[in-house]
Amino acid sequence: MENSGIVVGLDIGTTKICAIVGRKNEHGKLEILGMGKAESIGVTRGVVSNIERTVSSIKQAVQEAEAKSGVDIKVVNVGIAGQHIKSLQHRGMRTRNSTDEEISQKDIDLIIEDMYKLAMLPGEEIIHVIPQEYIVDSEQGIKDPIGMSGIRLEANCHIITGLVAAVNNIKKCVERAGLTVSDLVLEPLASSEAVLLDEEKEAGVVLVDIGGGTTDVAIFQDGIIRHTAVIPFGGNVITEDIREGCSIIKNQAELLKVKFGSALASENLDNEIVSIPGLRGREPKEISLKNLSHIIQARMEEIIEQVYYEIKSSGFEKKLIAGIVVTGGGSQLKHIRQLMEYITGMDTRIGYPTEHVASVKADDVKSPVYATTVGLVLLGLRRYEHDLNNTAKPKQPTKKNGSFFDKLFKSGKEWFEEDQTDKIL
Repeated sequence: MENSGIVVGLDIGTTKICAIVGRKNEHGKLEILGMGKAESIGVTRGVVSNIERTVSSIKQAVQEAEAKSGVDIKVVNVGIAGQHIKSLQHRGMRTRNSTDEEISQKDIDLIIEDMYKLAMLPGEEIIHVIPQEYIVDSEQGIKDPIGMSGIRLEANCHIITGLVAAVNNIKKCVERAGLTVSDLVLEPLASSEAVLLDEEKEAGVVLVDIGGGTTDVAIFQDGIIRHTAVIPFGGNVITEDIREGCSIIKNQAELLKVKFGSALASENLDNEIVSIPGLRGREPKEISLKNLSHIIQARMEEIIEQVYYEIKSSGFEKKLIAGIVVTGGGSQLKHIRQLMEYITGMDTRIGYPTEHVASVKADDVKSPVYATTVGLVLLGLRRYEHDLNNTAKPKQPTKKNGSFFDKLFKSGKEWFEEDQTDKIL
């Protein structure tokens, strides 16, 4: 990794493990140098369930990415998801010595570091502490207090927690694959970096990332992350429903879902039939596409209802002007946008990770399936540039360096403007 500013994102998903190697080009866009992917056979609903199989899949994906990019991969930014992820709001406070000195980044860093010391439930740990807004001497609603004068500095923070065991298992898998974890990032935050516009975050938007094992939700309003949640259902549950409902094997159910599936049964005609080959000389099975869509729609409605519950729980339902952005593999299901709009009554679009990506030969990188991995690379590049600008400051341990990393979610200012090429990692 001797080339300038090269960053690797590693998405350990339920259906696939994907590694993407990227760097910023001279035009300020993300240039994809190479991508590798492997089937994920050791992960269940976003959580590692088999160490050895997961390590094998990680190695396979990384080796393919190395071969395509010509980069020796040693350090990766890893995504984390799963039902164990929780979020909460907490206010931190710091009393300063005098009003003569201006509030500095160090004051904010100290508040964030204190947040990491909060007492959690047994077996839980803090993954991210993301400042939302600040209060200086009882003056509220301050987004950036640096340079102000004041004695009492308070910060409203969004805290994301996860199970220690789940976090350690991911790190163990990556380390056994011969890699080092640079940062552990909540997957909906990474996806939001790849598919959401700054204007949408300002206006109020819900990101819904429908993966294989989980559906991740992140709500932004006024440019600030307000709510995160992980729903333990995804595309694999739909495949399982099709397998049982149509009495076919799993591979056939997945193919049916991808090629002929629709989230709205009313869009299919009664006489549309697809024939599935029988097993070992048995008669082919004929399946009505309308019945197939009924099965898919029933499960998708359940998933969307849970997403809508999270939106209402956040308290921002009426303030989300930009509506919903759907991404992930599940967003490729036909008529998913219409069903989402019908159930929630909110404008919906499909999110593609193309906003910051330069043109690439492999068009599949621009698929919603790779939104999380592209977002991990984008965040890694922002972190790299942030560290370059703070080289005089000692770098803190990975877990506690949230004071640097978590601020990245707060500002979305034109982070790709500065050209940092020819700098060495």
